Amino acid sequence: MKKEIFKLDFYGRELIVEHGEMAKQATGSVLVRYNDTVVLSAVVVNKEVNLLSDFFPLTVNYQEKLYSVGKIPGGFIKREGRPTENATLAARMIDRPMRPLFPEDFKNEVQIINTVLSVDQDCSPELTAMFASSLATSISEIPFNGPIAGVKVGYVDGKYIINPTPEEAEKSILDLTVAGTRDAINMVESSAKEVSEDIMLKALMEGHKAIKKLIAFEDKIIKKIGVDKMEYETLEITHELRDEVESLAAKRLDKALRIKEKLKKYEEIDKVKEDVIDAIMNSDEHKDLDADGEKELKVIINQVLNDIEYRLFRSIIVKEHIRADGRKMDEIRPLSTDIDILPRTHGSALFTRGETQSLSVTTLGALGEHQILDGLGLEDGKRFMLHYNFPQFSVGSTGRYGAPGRREIGHGALGEKALLQVIPSEEEFPYTIRVVSEILESNGSSSQASICAGCMSLMAAGVPIKSPVAGIAMGLITDNDDYTILTDIQGMEDHLGDMDFKVAGTKDGICALQMDIKIKGITEEILQEALLQAKKARLEILKVITKQIKEPRKEVSKYAPKTKTFMIKPEKIKDVIGRGGEMITKIICEASNVTDVNNVNAVKVDLEDDGRVIIYHTDQEIIDKTASMIEDVVREVEVGAIYSAKVVKVEDFGCFVQVWPGCEGLVHVSHLDTKRVAKCEDLVKVGDEIMVKALGTDKRGRLNFSRKEALLDREKKKNRK
Repeated sequence: MKKEIFKLDFYGRELIVEHGEMAKQATGSVLVRYNDTVVLSAVVVNKEVNLLSDFFPLTVNYQEKLYSVGKIPGGFIKREGRPTENATLAARMIDRPMRPLFPEDFKNEVQIINTVLSVDQDCSPELTAMFASSLATSISEIPFNGPIAGVKVGYVDGKYIINPTPEEAEKSILDLTVAGTRDAINMVESSAKEVSEDIMLKALMEGHKAIKKLIAFEDKIIKKIGVDKMEYETLEITHELRDEVESLAAKRLDKALRIKEKLKKYEEIDKVKEDVIDAIMNSDEHKDLDADGEKELKVIINQVLNDIEYRLFRSIIVKEHIRADGRKMDEIRPLSTDIDILPRTHGSALFTRGETQSLSVTTLGALGEHQILDGLGLEDGKRFMLHYNFPQFSVGSTGRYGAPGRREIGHGALGEKALLQVIPSEEEFPYTIRVVSEILESNGSSSQASICAGCMSLMAAGVPIKSPVAGIAMGLITDNDDYTILTDIQGMEDHLGDMDFKVAGTKDGICALQMDIKIKGITEEILQEALLQAKKARLEILKVITKQIKEPRKEVSKYAPKTKTFMIKPEKIKDVIGRGGEMITKIICEASNVTDVNNVNAVKVDLEDDGRVIIYHTDQEIIDKTASMIEDVVREVEVGAIYSAKVVKVEDFGCFVQVWPGCEGLVHVSHLDTKRVAKCEDLVKVGDEIMVKALGTDKRGRLNFSRKEALLDREKKKNRK
């Protein structure tokens, strides 16, 4: 296979595609260079197919190799292990715009593996992998209605920037990732500093313009090296069988779809499907089928039933303007809120919207308890985290329990993006902050419920957030040229609809945005309408939240660590730590009255490189005592000042005194008294308190004091009086 190279100047950076040299046994592969970022994308299709599967087995992996940024993995094993949170989110970001573009009846397993080989921090490896995934699939024999591409959009000083550098991203009020086809946008992921709907919409359109340039480049490559698409097996469904299922099921399914209560609706739909399957399977025409034939027929009937359910559901909404639970198109389900549910946590809140419920809990910790990141980016840690848990009982079913899956990580990341925009700075609020959302019930948009509950739990915990945040999920149902936008979609509207469009923000603007499209894409008109309808809903929810808790509490919980922050000279940090940590260990143990610094009752002390000292404990007295001890260590003796000192050691040549803990010096025998002293022990003993005057330091850097000079100064003062 001959190596071929294709080049594009993309907004001042070079994009190079290499084909025909690496991973030649894959169904399709490309090596993509975006300046010095290099990603290998390989796609493979399994020719053996399970036609009876009820899902398309697509796997997208994004493999971070730490050698790509010149790092050796942390920990004991020293090799890459399970994907990082960023790698999981990157894989999801590639999967979301690609998955809807495979044919609906295609069931062959497909794996898309992206390996990050080199990283230029100015050129996103995630977006490079998205481009490479689309291209590797498009040039292969795998049927795919692409290509797709994605870009990031920033907004700095009134200008939109495509694929901003880290420096530009730092200044930007918008961090938008948008993906789509040549015709429309079909995936959005964004965080923003309370931007307006107008700025967001224009950013989406600017992003799509850039996407079209990438797709034109892909089209050129596909035309040159792409191969014919494979033939693939599908289940054959006769018109006679479709008509039979339609006659048995349509009216009953139509009636079941109009039931308002979720579980009753699903029970009735399942019953209709079971009855139809039993009726057809037991008919004379099919009663003699063998086991394999029965299994295939059941799958076919189920598929026809799902098609009918899909068609009826959409017709009821678009044609009759009736929603599954009887609401208006822009109506939010009933809302209820509560706070301080859990007595010993630092902050807790319950948010219920219809049949979706989140219990969110906020925990405050020391800055040193932040999450350490071992990834490819520049960021090495974060102090605000939102974790999302989705137990199976929340939807009334059994299922897997264990480590969080991709969905849980993705939902948590979206909530984290939304609330991060209002979290106070480290200087304003020197805590690590963790919010955990426990989903107790779910029927649509539990991620947005997590944002609402999380916001209230932060305020209840006394975190001085800049403004309350609420989130809402919008839906879209299309029928040819007709469409309907739905506010606050529930589970069925999400499952059978065309769009899941989540918008979170404050009263002043958008903080986070996420959109997934199941059709080929949506227009600017639909996007604008959805954004405005979402704003109306968001403001309604904010009224409910602020009625429950108007603003953050002024004080943190009595069970949360209190804090005290002050500055010392950076060069004094080593003195506070001491040799081998001896001094800081002594301070912590003495102030807390414990014998082990790891004791749960021990005070926590964070020492920052800039000289900040941050002390944490639930007891203010212990905090103050710790601060006093640290201040004693870093206090500097003023030459000429007189101090009360304690004798700690007596030698022939003088005695050592402690002015305060951590500050000791020598009083030479010649400076012990105004008269000659023959033996030190004749005048002072260990434990005596004496007045001394600071003389400065000797050649060895040791502090020198004089009792004689202190006595003479006192005598002079007496004479003046």
